[in-house]
Amino acid sequence: MTRRHEGATLIERARPVAVHEAKELQHYGTVARLPIALDAVVCAASVVNLNQLLADSMTLRDLYKKHHWQVSGPTFYQLHLLFDKHFDEQSELVDAIAERIQSLGGVSIAMAHDVAEMTLIPRPPRGRDDVPVQISRLLHAHEIVLKEARAMARQAAEVGDDGTNDLLVSEVIRTNERQVWFVGEHLVDTPLIAHER
Repeated sequence: MTRRHEGATLIERARPVAVHEAKELQHYGTVARLPIALDAVVCAASVVNLNQLLADSMTLRDLYKKHHWQVSGPTFYQLHLLFDKHFDEQSELVDAIAERIQSLGGVSIAMAHDVAEMTLIPRPPRGRDDVPVQISRLLHAHEIVLKEARAMARQAAEVGDDGTNDLLVSEVIRTNERQVWFVGEHLVDTPLIAHER
């Protein structure tokens, strides 16, 4: 729309909507029927499982970033880089899990407050911890994720949800096991400097 105002031509242009209230396209906890040759009950069960795993994977991912920022001591540089690498890998898993939920017709959780309500991983203190405490916390979080991923993979296999089973085994379990190995090796009791005899 164009109008004149004291010698200037004003043009109405697209403006963002400041307050937008609309009906949700799909409520959380529901499953939309997609032609993927899986029963809706199977999809719904996998969506519930995967949303729990998503909450815990997002928490683990964020623990890595917290410790990446707050790590200190003689192994600072190595752990700073390792924690960031693991953060990136967990971010990829988070995306894969959320996309699997959506491809099953579900709605994935996405917001921090939902994650905080759902996660099984204990909340860390806001402050800074010693490296062994950070590593122990990460290993405990991995154990929670791995325990549930294995149980969920078996359940998915039993009901014929091969896509979910494959995601859990090939990506979630393998990535978390490898990360446990890399992080856990930092707790091995060896001296930082070899003493000469």
